[in-house]
Amino acid sequence: MPVESVFPRLEALLPHVQKPIQYVGGELNSTVKDWDSCDVRWALMYPDAYEVGLPNQGVMILYEILNEREGVLAERTYSVWPDLEKLMREHDLPQFTVDAHRPVSAFDLFGVSFSTELGYTNLLTALDLAGIPLDAVDRTQDHPVVVAGGHAAFNPEPIADFIDCAVLGDGEQIVLEMTDIVRAWKEEGRPGGREELLFRLARTGGVYVPRFHDVEYLADGRISRVVPNRPGVPWRVSKHTVMDLDEWPYPKQPLVPLAETVHERMSVEIFRGCTRGCRFCQAGMITRPVRERSITGIGDMVDKGLRNTGFEEVGLLSLSSADHSEIADVAKGLADRYEDEKIGLSLPSTRVDAFNIDLADELTRNGRRSGLTFAPEGGSERIRKVINKMVSEEDLIRTVATAYGNGWRQVKLYFMCGLPTETDEDVLQIADMATRVIAKGREVSGSNDIRCTVSIGGFVPKPHTPFQWAPQLSAEETDARLEKLRERIRGDKKYGRSIGFRYHDGKPGIVEGLLSRGDRRVGAVIRAVWEAGGRFDGWREYFSYDLWMKCAGATLPPQGVDVDWYTTRERGYEEVLPWDHLDSGLDKDWLWEDWQDALDETEVEDCRWSPCFDCGVCPQMDTSIQIGPTGRKLLPLTVVK
Repeated sequence: MPVESVFPRLEALLPHVQKPIQYVGGELNSTVKDWDSCDVRWALMYPDAYEVGLPNQGVMILYEILNEREGVLAERTYSVWPDLEKLMREHDLPQFTVDAHRPVSAFDLFGVSFSTELGYTNLLTALDLAGIPLDAVDRTQDHPVVVAGGHAAFNPEPIADFIDCAVLGDGEQIVLEMTDIVRAWKEEGRPGGREELLFRLARTGGVYVPRFHDVEYLADGRISRVVPNRPGVPWRVSKHTVMDLDEWPYPKQPLVPLAETVHERMSVEIFRGCTRGCRFCQAGMITRPVRERSITGIGDMVDKGLRNTGFEEVGLLSLSSADHSEIADVAKGLADRYEDEKIGLSLPSTRVDAFNIDLADELTRNGRRSGLTFAPEGGSERIRKVINKMVSEEDLIRTVATAYGNGWRQVKLYFMCGLPTETDEDVLQIADMATRVIAKGREVSGSNDIRCTVSIGGFVPKPHTPFQWAPQLSAEETDARLEKLRERIRGDKKYGRSIGFRYHDGKPGIVEGLLSRGDRRVGAVIRAVWEAGGRFDGWREYFSYDLWMKCAGATLPPQGVDVDWYTTRERGYEEVLPWDHLDSGLDKDWLWEDWQDALDETEVEDCRWSPCFDCGVCPQMDTSIQIGPTGRKLLPLTVVK
């Protein structure tokens, strides 16, 4: 039976909400397929507002891959703002997709991509609005299978009660495999109901179904073990890795938003993974190994993407884009090709030691020369050794001197506060570094019109990193340390006015820490916060630290734990971590050894250019590092007119 659009009912509400255009759909390159011609249907969600969710590459890629498959339908949904949520409840309007405005509850699978744990309350809002029971155990075979993905899915235990399954790693291949499993189950007449479908997914070894694993605890609150509770369910669940990016050139037709979004550009992922070994960086650890897209593959994607969108800027995405082995040829080739069209290029992430002025000039040749952004992460040489961020202060000064001397006037520097073993002095050295940057900029440019913005975030230890055992700095200690830094910068009469200072207080980091290293007991906190009105916790204007602490104080102590137990407590080697049964490929002993190296301030090289350090990913996942150079040139060779 066709599923009717709820748009006629939604349309009447739109004049009463902010930014109604975000709910209308019909974006360039969006897809609406006939419901009855498809037998497997996905609703894909990024659990944040449209302006943040639409540019998300993960959702965009899966949306296109699924819709390319005959008999498969995929539509998108995003979090609705509280003003529309209120009206939807008053008028009994369900969570809907923006493509055909179909109720999310009508789909077979509901896939939610979490880049950050602060989207968990938005998941509960979407489930509730959709009429899907919050607790997975209460769902029937008529409800969608709720699938968690994205980086936060590498520890889905805090939301284990609310999801049916989680997928780790790259989604391109596994969503098609899951689609085939759902199709076969439906064609057979849905034997065994929802339980059987979930079991078929679980026994692949690549889909984690929390209900098929029991968590046992020790008397002191630590986990004793996580064990399968039915035969045929694997003890460990593995991540997925796409090995040839050129075989997956998505998105081919990127979505063009109707409303303003956080990124107004077409993006091409030029490689995945990172082996720089920054010990704080979960993304770098869980996406190993490095897999480069070829220079010709990049050129082809940019060409098709621009023709299909009309964007005037191309973002070359990766965790450290300047590390691509052929980035100079990529940048020059694209700048040459689109010189007449004035297509701008951008590298959203640039390491100090990978930057050079030739690359910067190519990136700005067809666009405007804006500020440069670098991330030293740690203020002192010592702390950068701890985190394995192998960038010296001299490297930074030499790089910014080159930039200021070639016409740039503004540099942004990103740091973290609360890193393991950090002292007040480590953080105060950030002010000294910024001062040197301004002084050098004035010297080489001959001008006092030089700016340096220092931006600081609180460090949150993440699963599957060497710092997964580390204690987190309390919110009060973080704020006190940042206040000392602010006073040091403002007290500098000569340079202080040229240094901008932006920072996030320590409170959101504590909540993120609770959610990132939490176990199933934390689910009660998430539910309590949501029931008390918690929404959009990644947005400063909606986030309430007091609400989170109040709910945690009511729900955790009866279970023998508290917020500090999850955040500021250091773990030992023997402790079973909530995510130990979820295999990122990284050997736990290697991670522990790297944690000890951090405490000894020992740096480790990048295994792209040095012998293997036995992190475990390549043999465990049957993968390998894939890097150039290919020796080929960007195609087509002709300049676009």
